[in-house]
Amino acid sequence: MASDPVFFELSWSILSTIGAANVFFGLLVISVTNFSPIAAVPLVTSTACAVANGLCYYAFYLTYPPAVNRAVASAFADMLWLVQEAGLSFYGYVILIRILCNTRKRYVFMALFWVLMVAIAVVRIAIAATRVRYITGGDSNSRLQHTVNHLHVAYFVLIAVVECVGAYYLLTTFAKAKKNSLKRAIKTGLFQYLMRSTEVRLALLAIVGTMRAVTYSFQASAQSATSVSGQIDRFCYTMECLFPMIL
Repeated sequence: MASDPVFFELSWSILSTIGAANVFFGLLVISVTNFSPIAAVPLVTSTACAVANGLCYYAFYLTYPPAVNRAVASAFADMLWLVQEAGLSFYGYVILIRILCNTRKRYVFMALFWVLMVAIAVVRIAIAATRVRYITGGDSNSRLQHTVNHLHVAYFVLIAVVECVGAYYLLTTFAKAKKNSLKRAIKTGLFQYLMRSTEVRLALLAIVGTMRAVTYSFQASAQSATSVSGQIDRFCYTMECLFPMIL
């Protein structure tokens, strides 16, 4: 009988290590600065990343734990992935609720953001419940995997939308600031000025979210990158894990 794969021979160990390293770097930064909601976002999402990927290994790659234990680990992993993936959008949220002040645009943005966040949480809970059935053998595995794929497409589309909404408000605010400081933009070079801005970083995050919405739809097996699209999806997720370092 083949033995279970070793944790550090799988990509989940790398992703978990990236999350743990980001937590360590975040604590170093906070130790020499001040703790703030903006600093908390990469710290919390990285912690969720480190734990979720470890739980994924336990739930889907080990055969000796009881099915109930693996199902519980899978459910907790899904909730932590929710914290990680949807939590990154709070970086832009924290910035926007401060710079938009008490304007109509601020209230519209907050309403859109929280409606989308509730929808994202509902879909992720549905994914967690379906995976629990998958592990406990309550239905056909192929059928359940198909359901999980469809739910993930909706989940990543919603995340891409909330990231695009945040990126839109940030970029329009940046465009207004750039217009008011045109001389500075010309002096430093427009491209360099854009690359240094937080707004563009959030726009790139929206692109990553959009890519995951496309690539996950072709997932063939539970938590395994067994196809080209699955490997591309794993690459996109790796970029998400690295994003707190950029933030």
